[in-house]
Amino acid sequence: MADTVVFKALQLANAQRNAYGLRYNDFARYRKHCANRTHRLRSTLKMTHGKGRDFKKLPPLTTEIVKDGHLQLLFYEAERAWAYSQELSSLALLPANADKATTLRHSATGRFRRSVHWSTQLFSLCQSLYATSRFSAENLLQVTVYTLILNGRFLRYRDDFEDALIQLSVARGLLDELAASAFTSRDQALATLFSDEIGPEIRHCAHELGRTKAYDVDAIVAELAGKHRNEIVEGYDAIISNLKLEEDAGGRGGSRKKLDVLTWEGQPIPVRNPELVDVLLKVQEAEHRLNIFEQASVNELKKSGTSKKGVAAYDAILLALSDAEDVARKLVEAQQLSGSSSIVTSGGARDIHFVHAYVVYQLLSRRIQRDLLLVSALMSSQSGAGASAHGQKADTEQVDSRLFPAVVKLLDSVIQSLNQMRTLSVVDDSPDLTSAVEARLSFTKARRCLFLARSYAHVTKYAEALALIQHANIHLRETQSMLSLVDADPISAATPAYFPLSGETVSVLERTLSSEGLGLKRQWFAFNGGLADSTARAEKKPLFFDIAVNYVALDMAALRRRAGLEPAEEVVAQPMAEKRQAAKEDAVVEVTEAKAPGPSRGGLSSLLGGWWGRS
Repeated sequence: MADTVVFKALQLANAQRNAYGLRYNDFARYRKHCANRTHRLRSTLKMTHGKGRDFKKLPPLTTEIVKDGHLQLLFYEAERAWAYSQELSSLALLPANADKATTLRHSATGRFRRSVHWSTQLFSLCQSLYATSRFSAENLLQVTVYTLILNGRFLRYRDDFEDALIQLSVARGLLDELAASAFTSRDQALATLFSDEIGPEIRHCAHELGRTKAYDVDAIVAELAGKHRNEIVEGYDAIISNLKLEEDAGGRGGSRKKLDVLTWEGQPIPVRNPELVDVLLKVQEAEHRLNIFEQASVNELKKSGTSKKGVAAYDAILLALSDAEDVARKLVEAQQLSGSSSIVTSGGARDIHFVHAYVVYQLLSRRIQRDLLLVSALMSSQSGAGASAHGQKADTEQVDSRLFPAVVKLLDSVIQSLNQMRTLSVVDDSPDLTSAVEARLSFTKARRCLFLARSYAHVTKYAEALALIQHANIHLRETQSMLSLVDADPISAATPAYFPLSGETVSVLERTLSSEGLGLKRQWFAFNGGLADSTARAEKKPLFFDIAVNYVALDMAALRRRAGLEPAEEVVAQPMAEKRQAAKEDAVVEVTEAKAPGPSRGGLSSLLGGWWGRS
């Protein structure tokens, strides 16, 4: 018995279209790609018509010799003709081609009919393989859906809306069956993606036929698919039964790669793109590994306060979330460039813009969680080192001078992430979440001012440090005001709570700021008496010597060496002995000048000069 042929038409169509131009409606590029693939497959399968003028007729394809390459060849021929028809239709709409628009539309119709012909051949060959048990029911349903979509679009292009509505409705019903019985989340998203693509076409056909509820696509599909599916799909019930059997066999054979349900504010978020499912599965696996690591590290965290390995464990999640954000952003850009509207089903599902904002929010929340954990790791390691070295908790004078700037840099990263989070649409639409994010933004700014003030105090810039403490108090009052506006904090109640914040935490920071401010004032006064000029300390003596015998020449350099301080700049001072000698010389000069004889005067006045004062 020949081997089973595996050919997933919808999966191949989605991958090739997105990779070679159709994501941006570049039909010419996709047509050329399909032509290249067709020529390559013909050479590989040795299905060429010979060389030169002699035409070599190909042997008929039978089920015994058919491989997956033969099915791919028919698929690429259908895709090539369809892409060419869409390219010609686009050219016919250009104002520059107004004189030959009719010819272009006629050529487009011919190419579209050729595409339907190739897809019908593909469907017939797959039916024959299924009859010989060489083709699975799932693969047959995918080929059936692909053929029905092409037929329905061709009928709609010819304005045959009634038959087009029936074909597209049956295809949509089959896609719902594929989504319900999908073995993986990727297959489920693939079926959902094609359902979303043909949904507007079903609505358009129903509107052209004058249906009153043309907007209710699900009701139209339930009505028409249930009535015509057995007529259009031969052996429909048997195929669906085999599909369920294959699903059960696959479930027993291995574990399913199912994506956990994503929720936002209690509502599920459907992921409707296979590419996004792949990256979100990586995110889910990284989260599971992190949860296992955290559970295994509980004892270590209790002993050491914070584990540095826990910080590194976030790298895998951040990498996976970055890939997910990149894929979601490209999908949003493709939707905007193609001019297609956001897809919202009757159930009110969120579109790709919402999914992108959700992924960005998760990325920023994990980044904030990693940065805060790194801050805790730095502070705990420094306090532990100080305690082991001095037998007590390390104070601000004993910590490494590089610690506070490093913490400030991490808090800057947290502030940047919170600012980006605040601009997201998912945050802006929730008042409680907006207030919670702004409260954490103000709280982080207050913490940043505190550590920045400690950095300034470490280099004896007390005026700047006290100004930063005042700014921190202002930010703290903003935090308290924002928290009072939140009825239920969605961040603290989330799982995981990436930035828990309570009133007790705010009170602790408020007491820390108060004690830090008082300590800075005392240090400033002891440093230079509270003067704004920090260089005055090298020119003034300590406070004790202002009331001591300050006429004694003191060796200040020796005193500073004994105190363990750096020597101050030498100030040229006149020795005390020289001062006394100069004072004595000045006194002798004054006495000499007083005893010097004046001009001689005679008479009574010279005799009585001592009585009446100086002459």
